[in-house]
Amino acid sequence: MPGFPTDSSSADPYPLGLPEPWRTVLATQLTTDERVLGWLRTDLDAHLRYGDGLIVLTDRRWLACGADAQASRSWPLRPDLEARLHDYAGVGSLELTDAHARLARWRYTLERQPEAQRLVAAWQALREPAPPGAVPGTPEAPAADPGPAAPRASSLFRLWRFARPYSRQLTVGLLLTLAATAASLVPPYLTMPLMDDVLIPFQNGVPIDYHRVTLYLGGLLASSILAWGLGWARSAILAWVSERIGADLRTATYQHLQQLSLQYFGGKRTGDLIARIGSESDRICLFLSLHLLDFFTDVLMIVMTAAVLLAIDPLLALATLAPLPLILWMIHWVRDRLRHGFEKADRVWSEITNVLADTIPGIRVVKAFAQERREVARFREANDRNLVINDRVNALWSLFTPTVTLLTELGLLVVWIFGIWLVSRGSITVGVLTAFLAYISRFYVRLDSMSRIVSTTQRAAAGAKRIFDILDHVSSVPEPAAPHRAEHVAGRIELSHVSFRYGSRTVIHDLSLDIAPGEMVGLVGHSGSGKSTLVNLICRFYDVSGGVIRLDGTDIRRYAIADYRRRIGLVLQEPFLFYGTVAENIAYGRPDAGRAEIVAAARAAHAHEFILRLPQGYDSLVGERGQALSGGERQRISIARALLIDPPILILDEATSSVDTTTENEIQKALDNLVRGRTTISIAHRLSTLREADRLVVMDRGRIVEIGRHEELLARDGAYARLHRAQQQGESPAAPPGWDETDDIDEALDAS
Repeated sequence: MPGFPTDSSSADPYPLGLPEPWRTVLATQLTTDERVLGWLRTDLDAHLRYGDGLIVLTDRRWLACGADAQASRSWPLRPDLEARLHDYAGVGSLELTDAHARLARWRYTLERQPEAQRLVAAWQALREPAPPGAVPGTPEAPAADPGPAAPRASSLFRLWRFARPYSRQLTVGLLLTLAATAASLVPPYLTMPLMDDVLIPFQNGVPIDYHRVTLYLGGLLASSILAWGLGWARSAILAWVSERIGADLRTATYQHLQQLSLQYFGGKRTGDLIARIGSESDRICLFLSLHLLDFFTDVLMIVMTAAVLLAIDPLLALATLAPLPLILWMIHWVRDRLRHGFEKADRVWSEITNVLADTIPGIRVVKAFAQERREVARFREANDRNLVINDRVNALWSLFTPTVTLLTELGLLVVWIFGIWLVSRGSITVGVLTAFLAYISRFYVRLDSMSRIVSTTQRAAAGAKRIFDILDHVSSVPEPAAPHRAEHVAGRIELSHVSFRYGSRTVIHDLSLDIAPGEMVGLVGHSGSGKSTLVNLICRFYDVSGGVIRLDGTDIRRYAIADYRRRIGLVLQEPFLFYGTVAENIAYGRPDAGRAEIVAAARAAHAHEFILRLPQGYDSLVGERGQALSGGERQRISIARALLIDPPILILDEATSSVDTTTENEIQKALDNLVRGRTTISIAHRLSTLREADRLVVMDRGRIVEIGRHEELLARDGAYARLHRAQQQGESPAAPPGWDETDDIDEALDAS
């Protein structure tokens, strides 16, 4: 075909791993030498109903067909063809156009978006010239998801950044380890003269030289006491260091978590994060304080013992060390398998923690819907998976450790056989053989100990990797390199051509809005219209995908994040209170606030009266998440918390939507005090709460459709008027004349 490279030499016409059912369908559609370059399985029809379809790009044409291979259509490849992707409200769209018109449009749920993106990438690769030597138009096949990367021992080496501040103590500890190991090697060496110069001559009639015996035994006692003292000092120093490394690791991980954006937490489970910071750091600390020390001791003992054995008798030493290569190979073989097993076990353990983190805070909902058995079943299922994985690891480990012990026993047997033969020939003395047996016993004990440390090492490596997965994550809301100070904030907020995407879904489309200092703006619209997303962007919980948001003329991305957010008071629909007293929760934004300031904020929030009715007043505990208080009481404490920091900008996100009318009136009085003199952005479903707003901004599908005061918007009889009538009548807003859902989606997709 002119303008496009073709290559039909591939043996497999489906190089991208097309699922088997669709291969059968395509078998009736493709020619013998036609090769598939990309595909998309659509799951929506033209009327947004679920239905299966397949879009295929070959080296000759675009092809569309259904599951029954009927009603297929195709378009030969031409240089003027274009393939474009759009998405809106969970629906994706692939359009095929030429220079004059749209030839076809297919829809799918965003679950299929990766397939659509690969298909368009294949089309772009086909249109653009391929580099020399490459197969034209052949995109890389989508690899299967390998899951989380395997933990590597290098994760443990990365802990050095936390150990560096304690390098002096570590150096002292390692020197003490070296000295203690050397001292422990003295007693076996002194057995040689005791045997050869004292005991064997005594059996042959030579009197015992007690002075020499006293020297030898004194050397044994002194070396043992020295080894004990050095070992105690070494253990104390290294344990002190390891505890501080573990504490620093936990603090650094938690501090980094606090700096990550909400986007990161949106994809993580609470139980998993708690497990990483808690149990994983404890495991690393235990490894550093105990097992790493044992590992260094074992390595030093093995190396120094091997050197002593070679110095005493090289031939017998070589026979003694014969099983060593096989043991080292086994350690390496088992290590790789344990690494994968412990990583799986850590993931399953996080699932168990996630179940606990879900059900314990939500125990009231569990009991209200009588789902105790279901939650127990969830826990049992996760616990059973944990049991299966640990059984596999234990089966491998239970085979490995006895095998190493057997090899060490065989090595000891080799020493006996070869040593007796050398003694019979007069090559070595009985004292040399006795010393060899003492050394080799220690050598193999240490070798067996080192092999057992493989398990704890891989557990610690798996934990270190999971912690560094957090530390390596870069926030999607970065701090500016040279932050601009937010001083004397007037409160002018400008949104200029702002766009935002959640993953592949566009939520805010080219939105512009100017909010004057001290102005109160109400955001209204259907659920999902983008109101809360817009507030999140203004708070810089997320960064815009396009456009810019300015505070007093300065891009908010130029401010230090904490400095900027201290200028914003936020009152949420579901207020979150921490476990502690009422006073501590009110003063959360200003921990140094005095009691008089706290009481003044509570009075302004109309919370003072009910607080005084609590058993300990301002010192009463609110319970976890404020469960000891009603929803309205929690909300008024939340308002007092915002009042105390005295912010120039105030954001109210459905502050009165979940309370009764009487409580709403109390909260509304508190809000009247709160908004006075501040730039205020208020989201509310109850339009009556926004009548005093300077302007109402009506949003729909991520766009502003109307702006004006309450009376003006009612007079226009547009989107706001429909919302108002719906609330007056207690029903859903009336749809515009001639409205159809597919037309609505079409319009949105075209605009996006």
